[in-house]
Amino acid sequence: MNLSKEMARIACEALEEKKAEDLKVINIEPVSVLADYFIIASGLNKNQVQTLADHVEEKMAQAGFHTKQVEGYISANWILMDYGDIVIHVFDTENRLFYDLERIWRDGKAVEVVDLSK
Repeated sequence: MNLSKEMARIACEALEEKKAEDLKVINIEPVSVLADYFIIASGLNKNQVQTLADHVEEKMAQAGFHTKQVEGYISANWILMDYGDIVIHVFDTENRLFYDLERIWRDGKAVEVVDLSK
């Protein structure tokens, strides 16, 4: 399993453990040099959005992966976590609909979370 896929698997497991809403994984490697995977998830309120980000950071650190940058934590309407090979976007519901990253990155390949374990 390649490193970016392993990172995405760990991040998704962490998000699922804290009941992230509408978890999506997009393989953007064929269409962008930014990263291999975008992971997009939603929380129902500011506290859950921050909890999701905290849990991802904790689980990724336990696996030896550390963020290069985190943006938006205080406002918690869109937290962006840059791990280099993967970028995690944790939104509140309203901002997720507004920014619609799934539409913007539709040229990427949707990946089922279960397929990250293969």
